[in-house]
Amino acid sequence: FLPSLSENKILVAQHPLLIVANKTATLVCNYTYNGTGKEFRASLHKGTDSAVEVCFISWNTTKISSNSNKEFSCQGTHDKDKVIFNLWNMSANQTDIYFCKIEAMYPPPYVYNEKSNGTVIHVQVFFVLFLKETPIQIQEPQSAISLWIMVAVTGVLAFYSMLITAVFINYWQKSKKNKFHQSDYMNMTPRHPPYQKNKGYPSYAPTRDYTAYRS
Repeated sequence: FLPSLSENKILVAQHPLLIVANKTATLVCNYTYNGTGKEFRASLHKGTDSAVEVCFISWNTTKISSNSNKEFSCQGTHDKDKVIFNLWNMSANQTDIYFCKIEAMYPPPYVYNEKSNGTVIHVQVFFVLFLKETPIQIQEPQSAISLWIMVAVTGVLAFYSMLITAVFINYWQKSKKNKFHQSDYMNMTPRHPPYQKNKGYPSYAPTRDYTAYRS
């Protein structure tokens, strides 16, 4: 709402809050002027002290020109009793309060508006987080494939380990059984009667029967 003004006065009205969800903002500066100016300049300023000029537009009856700060993507347009500033590629650190300034440059006297209440432009952070998470979502299938490869390799190694262990246990049991059978045998070497041990014959030689030579 813009009240009536005395001659050569400029009053500006802005919307108090502007939410930015897609990095693009359109800020409308409504103004009233009842002077005799023919050449004007409108600019958009950032910060409570309006220290940063974001962009500006100037016009007269025949020409319109516009320029933007290199740190912003901004363009202004003029339409009757309002100036529209379009901003794009906005980032979270550009969240701040913005003020419109309207100046009557020519002819004299030079007039500009008193500082308005401004517009808070809030760039939503979740959109930035969504952009950062996108590469992670793209890499998830690769991580899943790698996980399945690791599981398959682990399964193969476990199978071969169990197979080698079973073969070793089987071989060990057979070897133990063979040793048991080799040690469990009867000594078949003939033994002499106890009374023949001291006759000087070798233990392995059979005892001679001399009765056959007495006749």
